Amino acid sequence: MEKFSTARLTAERLREDHLADLVELHLDAEVSRYLGGVRAPEVTKTYLATNMAHWDQHGFGLWVLRTKDGAFAGRAGIRHILVDDIDEIEIAYAFKREFWGRGFASEVAIALTDIGLSHHELPSLIGLVYVSNGASRRVLEKAKLVRRRVVGRQHLCRLRAEPLKEATLWTEQFRRNWEARFEALDSLLDEMKSEEQSRTRRR
Repeated sequence: MEKFSTARLTAERLREDHLADLVELHLDAEVSRYLGGVRAPEVTKTYLATNMAHWDQHGFGLWVLRTKDGAFAGRAGIRHILVDDIDEIEIAYAFKREFWGRGFASEVAIALTDIGLSHHELPSLIGLVYVSNGASRRVLEKAKLVRRRVVGRQHLCRLRAEPLKEATLWTEQFRRNWEARFEALDSLLDEMKSEEQSRTRRR
């Protein structure tokens, strides 16, 4: 899935010509505060190459995000990451400051969980967020990721696919059971109505 869209954003697979936008994003000290610090342009160039290679290897990765009018808003995606020597798949996102506090991060995080668990059928997704970054933690919570443990100075939040599948199956079975009950009730009411009409005619 090289492109997707949400209510207010469009997303396109990371490309070489996105470098200038990423450099500007990573040079903002406030944006980069929870991303490991400001990144020099040459570091972002390496970052771009690494994440483009991730796409080639895994078939998913980072997308560049734009508003519906084409303005660069940030980048987000799902990607492999080692956590305590365990291969995990992380939801990652970063937005320009003018898009903070407007629900864009939650919007794209929810879309990414669906892409990861439903489209790519990944077993689970994680999110890593600094303990002091309450806003980002709330974004992950809205995307249904649950805090599991602390890794260094970060919360590790997780969402597994299997409970979602179980919940979906339960909901579908619940719906079918109630539909069957309503059909039985409709049938009973029809029989009662027919019997009443028969009694009325015999009178």
